Amino acid sequence: MSYKAISDIGEFGLIDRLSKLVEPTLSEVPSLLKGIGDDCAVWRLSETSLQVATTDLLAEQVHFDLLTTPLGHLGSKCISVNVSDICAMNALPDYALVSLAIPNPFPVEMIEELYRGMSHAASGYGLAIAGGDTSASRSGLVITISMTGRTTPERLCMRSGAQPGDLVCVTGTLGGSAAGLKVLMREKNIMIDHISSNEPYSRDLMADLQEYGEAIRHHLLPAARLDTVRFFHENGITPSAMIDVSDGIGSDLRHLCSSSGTGATIYESRIPINPKAREIAEELQEDVITWALAGGEDYELLFTLPQELAGSIDGNRDISVIGEITEKETGILLTDMYGMTVSLGDLGGFDHFRR
Repeated sequence: MSYKAISDIGEFGLIDRLSKLVEPTLSEVPSLLKGIGDDCAVWRLSETSLQVATTDLLAEQVHFDLLTTPLGHLGSKCISVNVSDICAMNALPDYALVSLAIPNPFPVEMIEELYRGMSHAASGYGLAIAGGDTSASRSGLVITISMTGRTTPERLCMRSGAQPGDLVCVTGTLGGSAAGLKVLMREKNIMIDHISSNEPYSRDLMADLQEYGEAIRHHLLPAARLDTVRFFHENGITPSAMIDVSDGIGSDLRHLCSSSGTGATIYESRIPINPKAREIAEELQEDVITWALAGGEDYELLFTLPQELAGSIDGNRDISVIGEITEKETGILLTDMYGMTVSLGDLGGFDHFRR
């Protein structure tokens, strides 16, 4: 029997295969409204209340590097990325469970610092860290967060509701996290080069990085867009489809369109680029649009809205309309600054097994 490597099918190919294996279990619980395939699973608590649930795993040297990531920042980010999934369902967070696999030599004080970051972020989002589990790890630190949230049937938003003619919108600015990561990795490489050459590393790291602080914060301390969800609730707005920007808008727009059975066209001139990311891209001679489309970890919300609701977001300057949903046959397209239209089909977002 020949075996297929996971790298041959990629992360989402693997998810598709596993989804087929668990599909028979979904009918066992009639209250389940959505299983695998969205930012959260969804089940009905009552006629007027829905619960959403998500889980996320962060592994050392895959999702974070302790040479460039303070433990308090890491704890905060662990909570924020899960709250972002809850927000993508147009829901509010309730409870979190934290599981850790910890290398034996890891200092207790460092784990306490990790938890201080988690606790601070959780308090800011109004959720409780209600429990978890711990284990030893034979490799690096591994953190798993499971989180629940709540919404109503009328407010529930999934990836699958976009219709041709809907507006494609995004919150905030894009590319900031990718820019921050580039700066941190450059500094890490300088540090390693000094160590390898047995030369002392005498640079003042904080002073050197101060001018890049905004971009570094975007990467190390992302904020879930709970403010946008509250704006939707206060103004009676329910997007037709929504996803959070974890892999880059190119990849995440493909997920949304695939679930909705549509295409889309977005316009480069309308993409809200983080100003500091633009400066850093120029300094490093890299393409900031690529960072915005495929850099990932901005944790903004990418959503669609029927044309007749366009006026409902006019007063929110933190929301940009970047394109429109089209028929599936047109594909997913980007119109650049010169009016040339190219396919986003081959643009890679983050894939754990294809790097």
